[in-house]
Amino acid sequence: MATVLSVSGSPSATSRTGRLLRHLDARLALQGHEVLPLDVRTVPAEALLGADFQHPAIVAAAELFARADGVVIGTPVYKASYSGVLKALLDLLPQYALTGKTVLPLATGGTTAHVLAIDYALRPVLSSMGAAHVVQGWFTLDKDITVQEDGGLAIAPHASEALDHVVDQFSSALGRTAVLAAAG
Repeated sequence: MATVLSVSGSPSATSRTGRLLRHLDARLALQGHEVLPLDVRTVPAEALLGADFQHPAIVAAAELFARADGVVIGTPVYKASYSGVLKALLDLLPQYALTGKTVLPLATGGTTAHVLAIDYALRPVLSSMGAAHVVQGWFTLDKDITVQEDGGLAIAPHASEALDHVVDQFSSALGRTAVLAAAG
């Protein structure tokens, strides 16, 4: 199957966004995809904020993007947009780092007032980076994601069903993109 880069744009080690992505990574792995997780918060701040394109962590991140057939980008919504740490990384990647790739944008937030952040803030950036196909994204309310005492994740049934649907659509789109690339 395909190689999927799963990028958490949350600056927090205990974020619901990161945990949600790792939960969805398991679904993609069960579908036969190789999943490569990347937590942007682990990239050194001096590399991100100093725009150090040659820093080994930035070079490694760019290589992960180049290797991937598809990319899942997850971010918490802050002030009606995606996270600053995610923005900093995207700014340091090559201009067309997403060329030929299928991309699934996901966001989490405290209120439905931020649901449009995917379409009005994140999608334009992903498209400008050359994504072949940005599939329908999904916004999940923080209250629908519960971290359990054992570290597991509980997702409200309506949110879980919707997330399964968009992940399955992404997985199908990856297959179609691979077939088109092989034919072209």
